[in-house]
Amino acid sequence: MVYVVAAERVWGDDQKDFDCNTKQPGCANVCYDYFFPISHIRLWALQLIFVTCPSLMVVMHVAYRDDRERKYQLKHGENAKLYQDTGKKHGGLWWTYLISLFFKTGIEIAFLYLLHLIYDSFYLPRLVKCQIDPCPNVVDCYIGRPTEKKIFTYFMVGASAFCIVLNICEIIYLIFKRVFGFAHRMRGRNRRSPDPHNHGDEKDHECECNLKMTRTDFKPRVNEELRASAPNLSSAA
Repeated sequence: MVYVVAAERVWGDDQKDFDCNTKQPGCANVCYDYFFPISHIRLWALQLIFVTCPSLMVVMHVAYRDDRERKYQLKHGENAKLYQDTGKKHGGLWWTYLISLFFKTGIEIAFLYLLHLIYDSFYLPRLVKCQIDPCPNVVDCYIGRPTEKKIFTYFMVGASAFCIVLNICEIIYLIFKRVFGFAHRMRGRNRRSPDPHNHGDEKDHECECNLKMTRTDFKPRVNEELRASAPNLSSAA
């Protein structure tokens, strides 16, 4: 949005406003090409195209999920669901989104470095001195609206840096959320799985209980048998 509204108007006539104090044919064009090998607006347009491509990967992956969901419902009924939410960042879509963030961050850093390398730390002077053929001598050339272009360049650089910070924060958030979720699931599995040592102790405890029960059951039976086998002295008397 910033590129469409403001950048095109600021750099739309940059070569016409590049004035040199000579009438030598071709001198102004050569000097402009030397100091501005690629226009800011074209460089940002190229950056915008490259930054948008990783987002298209995510959109295409979601469209692929929607198509699979539609085919699955046609085969198994409307109430059947292959995904809980086709747009939820889970499974393969999570990896696609993470890779797109890495690509975006790398593209932003690469274009910032390229802009820094071409235009000497994003600085735009008011006056440049040119001594390139076919210029007859050292020629003074003036850049049109240098302050406005400098402020807008710093704004675009700051916006790119802010996007890089946001992408890095989101990458860290996604990775830590995935790691914590995996650790939480592993803890739940360990709690549900029985401990072999505790299981052995429970078996020993059960054996001891059964042994005690058999011993207590055996004693009354022995006493009853002895009483039955003993003679009845009262009846004999």
